[in-house]
Amino acid sequence: MGNTDSMMVQKRMARFRPEEWSMIDGVFDRLQGGSGASGNAGAVKTLKLEMLQSSMGDLVSDSMLKRIYQCMCSIDLGNTGQPGAASEAGREQLIVFLADTLRGTAEERAPLVMVMSHNAVGVPDVVPCEQVASDLISAVVQILIRRGRLQGWKPEHMGDTSMGVKLLAEQMCSELRPSDQGSCDVSCLEDWIFRVFQVSLYLEILVAEGLNVSLNSWTAPSLLPPCRDTHWKDLKCLLDIPTLMFLAPQLPDSYSAPWRLVFSTHLHGESFTKMVSGLMHHGPTVLLIKDTKGHVFGGFASQAWEMKPQFQGEGRNRFHLICSSTCQHGPFLLIQEQS
Repeated sequence: MGNTDSMMVQKRMARFRPEEWSMIDGVFDRLQGGSGASGNAGAVKTLKLEMLQSSMGDLVSDSMLKRIYQCMCSIDLGNTGQPGAASEAGREQLIVFLADTLRGTAEERAPLVMVMSHNAVGVPDVVPCEQVASDLISAVVQILIRRGRLQGWKPEHMGDTSMGVKLLAEQMCSELRPSDQGSCDVSCLEDWIFRVFQVSLYLEILVAEGLNVSLNSWTAPSLLPPCRDTHWKDLKCLLDIPTLMFLAPQLPDSYSAPWRLVFSTHLHGESFTKMVSGLMHHGPTVLLIKDTKGHVFGGFASQAWEMKPQFQGEGRNRFHLICSSTCQHGPFLLIQEQS
């Protein structure tokens, strides 16, 4: 960080630790070198779309990549407070983009999400958001797969990932509070980002992992609970990765032990007696059921199952409904948390 940087860049860089400044400042040069681009040494350097492609192209769709690049180009380095319309992004715009996505507030991220949600050139006053949510979720799933962070889960033996992406995006966007015309402006997006933590979390993961920004103060979050002692060879799980990303944070923090398969009708048959015996004395459980019409629903029991003549559990310890959706794959499945 030097004295020649604009005041905006100096303020953004101050959000990072001094030992992280060289990493943030070096992202621009690394992207330029990684693209194989060459040019005059004295020319003003800019970040081109193909340079971003070399770093993030295997994680996001082409349309999302273009919108991220457009987002960088839209950053105004002046004092107008309005997004710009540059055709290429410079070093300072990239630094502001990194600071706002990795360390920014909901107020600072909202204009970026608005531009990221728009496919055309220019910045609209109102935008839809479900597509950007879908693209963020899809990118995070790809990062989990490519970085080997599945925690023992096997997507090839699980439900339809694309359906899970769609359902999670719908759930996230259901928290939007649009105008009477059914669309969202910047203030609407700011409120959404503030209340729906996944938006900021997934954006941070995409930028940090996609641009390989290794900060000492940032650790990749664990989005999936560990899965243990599950025989995947003959199993088709009702869960998919995006649905699991949604369910895991809903459980109380005290129930964060590894998950393992206890019972599946596909593997163990349809005997109720056998199911109950398999549940006994195994601690808290997550139960998923698929009905004959393809609907999937389930619940969480915070206490171990026992055979008694009366219901057990009081207040918050009873069986809680945790999800409801439509799924095309998988048998009835129960996943259990080990005590």
